[in-house]
Amino acid sequence: MIYLELFLTFLQIGAVSFGGGYAMIPIITQEVTANAWLTESEILNFIAVAESTPGPIAVNMATFIGYKRRKFLGALFATLGVITPSVIIISIIAAF
Repeated sequence: MIYLELFLTFLQIGAVSFGGGYAMIPIITQEVTANAWLTESEILNFIAVAESTPGPIAVNMATFIGYKRRKFLGALFATLGVITPSVIIISIIAAF
């Protein structure tokens, strides 16, 4: 059940936030604290690590949060959730 919750939460974040990964940070913080997945200090640590690792910050945050919750499968579902809206939109644009 947590895998579906991770996927749907990050799917929602990926679908409704515009402006890149940095615009997603407040939404991610709000959702993660509302679900009591991480503390404020853990979120700040995750933001620092996500900024210093290569790749988009939103994908890194989703991966780290998912891993913290349920190891590899949690990271996989959270990451798939955050990238799915972008992949769908880009695929539709590419089709035309």
